[in-house]
Amino acid sequence: MEIRYVGGPTAVLDLGGLRLLTDPTFDPPGDYPIGDRALSKTGGPAFGPEEVGAVDAVLLSHDQHPDNLDRAGRAFLASAPVVLSTGAAAERLGDPVRALPNWTHVDLPRPDGGTLRITGVPAQHGPDGSEHLVGEVTGFVLSGEGLPTVYVSGDNASLDVVRAIAERTGGADVAILFAGGAKTPLAGDAYLTLTSEDVATAADVLGARHVVPLHFEHWAHFTHGRDTLPKALAALGERAHVPDPGRRLTLR
Repeated sequence: MEIRYVGGPTAVLDLGGLRLLTDPTFDPPGDYPIGDRALSKTGGPAFGPEEVGAVDAVLLSHDQHPDNLDRAGRAFLASAPVVLSTGAAAERLGDPVRALPNWTHVDLPRPDGGTLRITGVPAQHGPDGSEHLVGEVTGFVLSGEGLPTVYVSGDNASLDVVRAIAERTGGADVAILFAGGAKTPLAGDAYLTLTSEDVATAADVLGARHVVPLHFEHWAHFTHGRDTLPKALAALGERAHVPDPGRRLTLR
């Protein structure tokens, strides 16, 4: 498996001969309105849609927040053959966005004749009872014969959700975890995504051989990031891979 980190929650995943893109965000730094407030982007992408090129699918955890889908990201969706996301996103965005309810799956044909299965899994974007504030979010599990099992968390703040996924799936070989310990006034002092310490705990819960955090920098509302991850993930040793923007990370 190869991962190339764009920035924020956005990464190109090459797996089983297919290319997937997570939460497309390609806009430059600046303030991005959301309701009566704004989120401040502090760093731009390492590369743009042209360098991403054609993809086989987009994994969109949710569409309602500009740090997970921005203007350039929305434009990119039109070029994707399929975009898998929440039911709410499918209603708001239309084709090619397709709802992937929890524990349902889509099988994509692989060039070698096999398939890559993409399963929708739960995600909780904040404390218990906050969905009416933050909206619907989803995660994904990727699997296939001869392939590692890959968990992509989306914006999830709940270790209980991670435990439930691990119990049902048997864990994951690769854990791509949206970190950053995001906080906004919407949920007070509660975290909206995993903290650096949560990433380490989730890795152990999943029994992951490789752990790759995303969504931990480039936005002002993140309280954890590149400065907190090394210490928190030190006990994981070579299992942990904090990606550098634009560089390719090969997992074996």
